[in-house]
Amino acid sequence: MLKVERIEAYYRGNQALKGISLEVNEGEIVCLIGANGAGKSTLLNCLSGVHPDRRGNIVFMGQDVSHANSQELVRLGIVQVPENRQLFGPMTVEENLEMGAYLRGGRTSSASLTKEMDRIFDRFPALASRRKQRAGTLSGGEQQMVAMGRGLMSKPRLLLLDEPSLGLAPLVVQDIFRIIQELRKEGRTILLVEQNALGALAISQRAYVIETGRVTLTGPADQLMKDEGVRRAFLGQEISK
Repeated sequence: MLKVERIEAYYRGNQALKGISLEVNEGEIVCLIGANGAGKSTLLNCLSGVHPDRRGNIVFMGQDVSHANSQELVRLGIVQVPENRQLFGPMTVEENLEMGAYLRGGRTSSASLTKEMDRIFDRFPALASRRKQRAGTLSGGEQQMVAMGRGLMSKPRLLLLDEPSLGLAPLVVQDIFRIIQELRKEGRTILLVEQNALGALAISQRAYVIETGRVTLTGPADQLMKDEGVRRAFLGQEISK
């Protein structure tokens, strides 16, 4: 589905990504793990067109999208749920969800959008009673649900999730990871960035380790979870001899 080759990215002349290559196959969860500042979010921003100062090749569904902008990528089906949610705080939950379908305006009936929004509320029951509430007044977990719901309203083929567990209570994190697994079972393809390496590896099929802008290790997620270097660096664990 997605093939990335030799992606480089720059911030004010400083190189943040140093030739990253990776693949995401349809119907799988692939996670990117690494320390803060390793380049994980920058890579997602390159893939979603948010970070324009990039070089390299990006092929999505057989189409070269290396120079596509954000709107073009959303129309093709690449949708990012950004770090820190980035909701429209003064707008209601419903209005934020409607914004997720903005680029579909004119191509989808209001009745169809209403049904899709109802499915979002079925998936995130905590939001159903808050649909008229301003998004900025919600808890962190509820805001993350709105952000994910907004992304799903765009009808993504590939969902880019940037630190969905950031700052959330452990029980809420469990719910978010459970929902990510459910999305995959329904046929969604997901590229997941997470500092919660243990949680990310537990729900992913494959993983890439990123350090200082480079991929240093890749493989099946269950194998990387057993790798001594990964456990020591990212899980804070040692493998007993």
